[in-house]
Amino acid sequence: MSASEENDHNAVRRLAAADAAAYRDLMLDAYATHPSAFTTTVEERAGLPLRWWDERLGAGTSEASVVYGAFDDTGMLVGAAGLSLETRQRARHKATLFGMTVAASARRAGFGRRLVFAVLAHARAVERLRLVQLTVTEGNRTAQALYERCGFQVFGVEPLAIAVDDELLAKVHMWCDLDIGR
Repeated sequence: MSASEENDHNAVRRLAAADAAAYRDLMLDAYATHPSAFTTTVEERAGLPLRWWDERLGAGTSEASVVYGAFDDTGMLVGAAGLSLETRQRARHKATLFGMTVAASARRAGFGRRLVFAVLAHARAVERLRLVQLTVTEGNRTAQALYERCGFQVFGVEPLAIAVDDELLAKVHMWCDLDIGR
């Protein structure tokens, strides 16, 4: 990243330990505002210590996951998307895009696309990875269309995947071949 990119507040970059509190706030708001979009609930994550959020960012040495953040022109974190690398020997060629969110105030500004591309660029830099998977709640056409524009394809639908209040919702499974664009 160039010096001018680092100083540009309207940017997407990998989150660091110093971003953990802002990341926590963004994600708790996303879980509360869009419960059907996430498998995790706000109640499950609200009580976790800041150390958990820091580890989720991949700021440590394990690099089992990384999270990218989108910042508006004031420097506020307005979006995030993570990448979790599979560690099992027979599945080490796969990773999962997780926790994708863009705050309502920052939508339609290109942050979602830039976040997905940042995650895919990170994945392509990991030599052993061949594909990235994700799930999107069936009916979330905006998110699914974004993923499709970024190179993801549907490979199946999991019925009754998550329970939100009294409703069982399906998840659309998608994948992106990392060799395309390498």
